[in-house]
Amino acid sequence: MDRLTAYMPPREPLAHPKQDLRRSYHDGQAPDLPTTSGVSIWRVLTFVPAILTTLALIAAFTDFFAMDGLTGFETGLIALIAVTFFWISLSVSTVTVGVLNLLRRPPQKARAVTPIKTALLVPVYNEDPSDVFGNAAAMLGALAATDHPHDYTLFILSDTRDEAIAQHELHAFANLQARSDQNLQIHYRRRPDNVDRKVGNLADWVENWGGGYAAMLVLDADSLMSAEAIVALTDEMSADPSAGLIQSVPQLFGADTLFGRVQQFSNTVYGAVLAEGLAKWADREGNYWGHNAIIRTAAFAASAGLPKLDTFRSKGALILSHDFVEAGLLRRAGWSVRFLPRIKGSYEEVPANLIDYTRRDRRWCQGNLQHLNILGSKGFHTVTRFHLFHGAMSYLLSPAWFALLTVWAVMGVSEDQNVISYFTGDNPQVAWPQMSQINNIFILLFMYGMLLAPKFLGATAISRTGLSMRDLGGPVQFVVSFLTEIVVSVLYAPILMVQQTIAVARTYLGFKEKWVPQPRAGGQYSVLTHVKFHAVETLVGAALVFGMWEGIITLWLAPIALSLAGAVPLSMLSGVKLTDYKWAARQMGTSEVFNAPQIIRSAKLERKRLRQVLEEADRIAAE
Repeated sequence: MDRLTAYMPPREPLAHPKQDLRRSYHDGQAPDLPTTSGVSIWRVLTFVPAILTTLALIAAFTDFFAMDGLTGFETGLIALIAVTFFWISLSVSTVTVGVLNLLRRPPQKARAVTPIKTALLVPVYNEDPSDVFGNAAAMLGALAATDHPHDYTLFILSDTRDEAIAQHELHAFANLQARSDQNLQIHYRRRPDNVDRKVGNLADWVENWGGGYAAMLVLDADSLMSAEAIVALTDEMSADPSAGLIQSVPQLFGADTLFGRVQQFSNTVYGAVLAEGLAKWADREGNYWGHNAIIRTAAFAASAGLPKLDTFRSKGALILSHDFVEAGLLRRAGWSVRFLPRIKGSYEEVPANLIDYTRRDRRWCQGNLQHLNILGSKGFHTVTRFHLFHGAMSYLLSPAWFALLTVWAVMGVSEDQNVISYFTGDNPQVAWPQMSQINNIFILLFMYGMLLAPKFLGATAISRTGLSMRDLGGPVQFVVSFLTEIVVSVLYAPILMVQQTIAVARTYLGFKEKWVPQPRAGGQYSVLTHVKFHAVETLVGAALVFGMWEGIITLWLAPIALSLAGAVPLSMLSGVKLTDYKWAARQMGTSEVFNAPQIIRSAKLERKRLRQVLEEADRIAAE
């Protein structure tokens, strides 16, 4: 046994063949899937209103543009409006379905649970060992104090390349092993190289040790789960022999910056109802978000081996956003993929500032756009194809919105006061419709109303999601936080639109995004870095402001123009720690701030303790 696997149990191999996306596949071990009554009705209630609302908008804009017949440009513009609006409308209808289902609260049926041998897998790559092992210590302590029938084993699966960090991992592992409950086994493995990144890391475990475990609960480096959540997911896997993967909705925690709190508050208040709606219409054709999910090991091994992907740019490319594809492969093979948002206690951390968020988003964009090459794969369920397409569209919508913004700006105030006539002295070739004040007000109110509707619907259903006003700081604090989140989100939305447009452009121009560890505490960036990073938004915003000053661009674009022109200071503001100021510390706080669960409190203490242990080890080594 080599030194890199010296802390692992004896190997129990499991075949993990690569899947052929050109041929259908069904796992002979998969049982017949049970039928969920009413799922078709929920899908109709989700998609039909979105389609009908979009068709009504198409009819309205067709009538609006058709002064002397529709030109090809106007037809394309209407199509662009329809595409962007459909996804907004789908979000509204999904949240509405979520609210309706929360109001129903169907009774939970008791199910037979048998013990399952489960591996808790924590893949890491150059992460802070005190945070990773601190979270692991908190979870192991919680499981040791909880009565359950299952057998859990923790595996830290390291792909770390930095030798100093690797030494810290070994110190933290030894400390964790010495302090853990004897009934909970802990193992550590570091690969000699990180072939195929996280996909290869997990595949290595499945192929070498997966045969010894009925289920694997895949975590991320920043994952934290309560014992109740871990046991609930394991119980569900035990009680449902058709389940290949079960996931709850990850809640965000640990945010103390302005941008982090916006994400955390939004995830808590609005994300719960969105997740409820998604779970209802997706049913057993759910999706996978890469971590905090329990997976039937044998099903994953037999059905979800990821092949290399041939695209028009490269041959044998690694599938990047692998989670969506793995969920699709499990469902293709006959296993259900379920989403249970009412299981609480599943957590992950959040990027602290706008630049860190955007850099992570660029990696996700590259992976999600890659899914367009997989849509035609054989055997995928229709809902799986929609998940893949939706993931890609979540990024392609930003260039579409940017194109609409450009058209709106070029159209200007009137036929004689627009960008084309200003710079050329000629009337534009396209006969713009007259954009009256009423037209502008109607468009703005309608679009903002649809964009904000999920937030208001989520706020009205708070009590049904298990939250109380105490968890949100009280009624007054909640209202202040709710309004603050809306204002801040509106400020950052145009910047994110441009940054996602850049991400799409970078992907199609062939830029390869580096998959590096996320700065959990937030990167520290100079003013010059912010200026370079947000140069495009600043120039676009300055151009819009100039056009308004000259009277050739409608003032109704002022909120967008000011946001883009102020991208640099807004980006710098995004990383400001609200906890440094007494008056701001409560803003956009959630239960993780006002009424932190025991697992979060324990994790913070364990992180601090391990940080001190590692600092002491460094001091001794230096002497």
